[in-house]
Amino acid sequence: MYHLRLKGDHYKMGVKRGKIFNKCQISFPLLLDNFQLEHGKQSEEILRKFFPEVCEEIRGVSDTIGADYLHFASWMLCMGCCMYNLEDNFPIEIRGCTAFAYSQNGRLIYGRNNDLPPYLRDGCKSEIYAPRNGNRFNITTSSFINEEEGLNEHGLAVAMTFVMTDLKKIKAGFNSCFIVRYLLEKANDTEQAVSLLMNLPIASNCNILLADKSGNMAVAECTPTLKKVREAEIFHGNRIVCTVNSFTSDEMKPYDDANGDDYDSRKRYKVVIDSFFSGKIRDDYIKTTEQLLKGDYGFMCQYDNEPDFETVWSSIFDLESLAIYRAEGDPRKKKFISDNRLHDLKFKQAGIIET
Repeated sequence: MYHLRLKGDHYKMGVKRGKIFNKCQISFPLLLDNFQLEHGKQSEEILRKFFPEVCEEIRGVSDTIGADYLHFASWMLCMGCCMYNLEDNFPIEIRGCTAFAYSQNGRLIYGRNNDLPPYLRDGCKSEIYAPRNGNRFNITTSSFINEEEGLNEHGLAVAMTFVMTDLKKIKAGFNSCFIVRYLLEKANDTEQAVSLLMNLPIASNCNILLADKSGNMAVAECTPTLKKVREAEIFHGNRIVCTVNSFTSDEMKPYDDANGDDYDSRKRYKVVIDSFFSGKIRDDYIKTTEQLLKGDYGFMCQYDNEPDFETVWSSIFDLESLAIYRAEGDPRKKKFISDNRLHDLKFKQAGIIET
């Protein structure tokens, strides 16, 4: 997993990344058909309206590597949305993922397994952003610029999970990974994030998990035509939200086009919820959350019978302290290592801890 720090002007951050791509001789198969190109063009107009800074970051990359900006931006906006001609396009549109957040006895914890084809594992990134005029945040992603999950300096965690969408239903708008990036950079808490999200045009089905250090948490189940905010469930006086690769609320289930081909989403959801209601998550929150992600309490990452599919990283965030713990690979085989970069960025600069 790559670990990068980016700060300052968005265009210059893009240039820095582009120089890294050039140095590493990384090229991009920008193979898009007419549908994807038109979707990307229309979506870029929306992205620029709501989040012009990130468009400049994309331009910084495309200018540096010598790619056409609009073609490159279109490719990024098709990710997790309409990359359907799998033999020609990258990334392949299969993905699992389980994300949850809970509040228990005053602790606010987030956890995630990110499940993808293993060829994406080596290109995954954990990055610290300190953009000009935006929140500072840590992101984890199998892509770049957009991301699957993150935690910002205000103790707001944002994460997406993929839900299959019929191509006929896809509209121009934000894909799920750009939603994550936008909310981390712009929102300070769950309430503000929900407000911003409700105004965004959404390209395809997805779940967006939101949780902040005050204990306010929710999952927004999103389609191109409808959004529903699902509130936390209560267990023993505490609170839990969880999202997988399907819609959970009865109102939204008809919009899920996976037809059950979603890597045991409902089984993973049940394992998470049952683990909290049964009391398996105890006072040693980081350790027991690790055990849950490792599959000690039921099916979570045990894709041994699935060809070319696995958990490529697992994350735990402590929303109050901004401490992050990450297993860079299958959590049954890789240890969770602490990542204090966001914590240090905030608290050292504030003079709260020793430098």
